[in-house]
Amino acid sequence: MVCVTLEHVSKYFGPVRAVDDVTLHIREGELFFLLGPSGCGKTTCLRIVAGFYRPDTGTVRFNDRPMNQVPPYARNTGMVFQNYALWPHLTVYENVEYGLRLRRFSPAERRRRVMAALETVHLAEYADQNPNQLSGGQQQRVALARALVIEPDVLLLDEPLSNLDAKLRLEMRGEIKRLHAATGVTALYVTHDQEEALSLADRLAVMNAGHIEQIGTPREVYLRPANRFVAGFIGEANFLEGKVEQVSNGECQVDTAIGPLWVRKAPPALRAGQGVTCCIRPEALTLQRSGHPSEAVNRFPARLEQVTYRGQTEECYLTVADVWPAKAVRYHPGDSLWEIGGAVAVEVGPQDVVLLVD
Repeated sequence: MVCVTLEHVSKYFGPVRAVDDVTLHIREGELFFLLGPSGCGKTTCLRIVAGFYRPDTGTVRFNDRPMNQVPPYARNTGMVFQNYALWPHLTVYENVEYGLRLRRFSPAERRRRVMAALETVHLAEYADQNPNQLSGGQQQRVALARALVIEPDVLLLDEPLSNLDAKLRLEMRGEIKRLHAATGVTALYVTHDQEEALSLADRLAVMNAGHIEQIGTPREVYLRPANRFVAGFIGEANFLEGKVEQVSNGECQVDTAIGPLWVRKAPPALRAGQGVTCCIRPEALTLQRSGHPSEAVNRFPARLEQVTYRGQTEECYLTVADVWPAKAVRYHPGDSLWEIGGAVAVEVGPQDVVLLVD
């Protein structure tokens, strides 16, 4: 298996620095995601790994082998594109076989590999059909089979699910996870879909304006974002500005517009008087009746402004202490418990407040 390393890689398009001194290491057999908004440089990174672009500075390595001067066809990478890129005049079998023909495998070996790949993606019975006879999800599976049939060292996926409807995207997420587990191939996956990345990635890198903001597992990045950009891009977050009042044994008190907020797991080297941003995920906010007795240390009065019912969840929009707009999420809500415009209390555990230091 192959690991992929980018060392201080930059890429310019005229005056635009599309990739800015990116360093990352993708482990052998890892499903690694590049995640970020449009124009952040993630697809440029993918194309540099594929060999379609040559970096202006830095080095790309497959294991210990420098790849900057290696052309795309000699890198043994499989590519899955956003628009499938299937030949409409070829059958499913012929589309999957195409890369093996270019590599001059024997007819018998081509047939063995193609049928094995189609079996892997559950499309063996569609081998003789044309792509336009298939659904979008089936076409995407053909594209995956075509990329996997050459037994690539690295599988590259460029927003492969963005053209599918919501239900098909969910189905294909499971399919990609299954295929990756079955093949064990090192894979680099580009997307702007946070849910996709959180549900599939072994690890991910969040990119912004050409550089990497944070690398970690989905759980690490979601629960402990490195900065406000990451916290706001990965999932949803409520932000509350404050100033540290006291720090003791890894816990601290932050003075905020809604009152004192107690925080557990304060960042190292935090000091009194320091300005911070408190990040609180909507699911970390708990609503209670206004007069409900409670021993919570972080409990604040609020007014319920709006409720959006989504079946499994209920989104509650609040004004806390008359000054702070916030969003809370209730899971499996059942009947609504509060009236719009009514007084409620909102609570958050000290362990669920993440402090972001400027």
